[in-house]
Amino acid sequence: MAQARRSARLLASLKPDAIVASDLRRASDTAAELAAVTGLPVTRDAALRETYAGEWQGLTHEEILEKYGEQYAAWKRGEPVRRGGGELETEVADRAAPVVLEHAARLPQSGTLVVVSHGGTIRTTIGRLLGLDSYNWEGLGGLSNCCWSVLGEGARGWRLLEHNAGTLPEPVLGDDD
Repeated sequence: MAQARRSARLLASLKPDAIVASDLRRASDTAAELAAVTGLPVTRDAALRETYAGEWQGLTHEEILEKYGEQYAAWKRGEPVRRGGGELETEVADRAAPVVLEHAARLPQSGTLVVVSHGGTIRTTIGRLLGLDSYNWEGLGGLSNCCWSVLGEGARGWRLLEHNAGTLPEPVLGDDD
C-alpha cells in the first residue's frame, strides 16, 4: 500500500482525466489510492484481469517446473501455450486492449488515461497496441509493483515512451516526433 500511495502522488501530478482498473482487489486497491488523490472515479473492468493460468494458478515457480516442465519450456520458447489450460497471451490482449482503446477514445484532446492492471495483462496489451508480433511481447519484460509504462500517440500509432518506470516521465527531445 505504501508503494501504491507513492505512485499515486507521482501519477496525480500528470493530471489524469480518467482511471480504469482491473476489478481484482490488488489493482482496484492501487487505483483507489490514485482516486483518493485526484478525486476521479475508478471504472473497474474484468477484462483487465491478469492472465488466467488454469492449473498453474497459485503454484510457485518451482511447482510449475516440477508439474508442467515441458509446457513451461514451450511457453518460454514463445510457443502459444495455454498455461495450465488457461488463456493464451493473445486472448488476454484480445480482451484488454479494446478496453484501453475505448477509454482512451473518451479522453479530451491530449488527455491522460491511467490503466491499473497486472503485469502479464499490461505487457500483452502494450504489445498489441504497439502492433508487435505476439512472439516479441516477452521482450517488453515485466513491471515491478506499482511501476508503470507510458504510451503516447505518434504519427504511426502508439509509441512506448517509458517502461517499468517509477519516476515521472521526462520529455524526450529528438528529431523523430
